[in-house]
Amino acid sequence: MVPANYYLVLGAILFVIGSAGVILRRNVLTMFMCIELMLNAVNLTFITLSRLWNQVDGQIIVFFVMTVAAAEAAVGLALIVVLSRRATTLDVDQANSMKW
Repeated sequence: MVPANYYLVLGAILFVIGSAGVILRRNVLTMFMCIELMLNAVNLTFITLSRLWNQVDGQIIVFFVMTVAAAEAAVGLALIVVLSRRATTLDVDQANSMKW
């Protein structure tokens, strides 16, 4: 059995990678994937703590986070498609306004 500390450290590493990607990258699609990575890191932490404390609360929270992530993915990808068609670029610095 793998100790819970390993899962918590993995979740922290994934969250740091995701937050570094959001801060350092300027491509909208890359930033979007890094936000999803951060959500998955939080889900891993919730599941780990839920199993560690034998509670179902963490699993219920993960269900709601996954629901919000699915809605965010649909809206985010729609915005990325509109941005790529209108501005012909996915760079955040060049397309920082919704006016074209």
